[in-house]
Amino acid sequence: MEKIINYENLRNFAYVNDKIVDGEIEGIVLDFFGLGCQAMYHEETDFGKYLAENNILLVVPYNNPWAWMNKQAVSYTDEILDVLFERYSLKENTPIVSSGGSMGGQSALVYTRYAKRTPVACITNCPVCDLVFHFTERVDLPRTLYSAFYNEDCTLEEALMSASPYHLAGEMPNIKYHLFHCDRDGAVNIDKHSRIFVEKMKKQGRDIEFTVVEGRDHCDLTPKATENYRALCRDAILKK
Repeated sequence: MEKIINYENLRNFAYVNDKIVDGEIEGIVLDFFGLGCQAMYHEETDFGKYLAENNILLVVPYNNPWAWMNKQAVSYTDEILDVLFERYSLKENTPIVSSGGSMGGQSALVYTRYAKRTPVACITNCPVCDLVFHFTERVDLPRTLYSAFYNEDCTLEEALMSASPYHLAGEMPNIKYHLFHCDRDGAVNIDKHSRIFVEKMKKQGRDIEFTVVEGRDHCDLTPKATENYRALCRDAILKK
């Protein structure tokens, strides 16, 4: 299919804070949403305002709510970035940070592996890391994963592994990673996801840090952790 996204229709396909960025663009933060999200933002978000103060674009791709960073989601995100790179004549080495929570965290991690332009860092909140295990973790998940990978020319398990950060650890780029995960997460088990992924990534020699947020449930970061999360996204660009 031909590519149809351009700057004039971009806001039908993504939220971008470029209208409130006054100076020269320093970089881009991608923020992928969690499972089932269908939101479209018609006003500037707090995170968008925060990054705009530092001349950083915030881009929230409106991917399929059940995308799980399948091939289509990767291409869709690349297409959105192509539009922005052309609009603002950005250099190809303009730093990009990949971020998100839950499915958005999985998406952020997997995108670093397949992206047209490899991000310089990945910051995630309670990310799904083992997609094969996650298929069995909750009764609401199999339908979404089967939908996301239905047209793949392989087994379902092979398709899940192709978008599973834990199974991709050996192929992940050598960039900075920082995972936040709440220790009372009832939707994405910290031990079955972030802990095993971080351990495997360390064995691969990757630059990865892990923050356990105590006493909080799924993606419910404390104010301090939220501040740290946002600062990491900002600083990965400004300190690059």
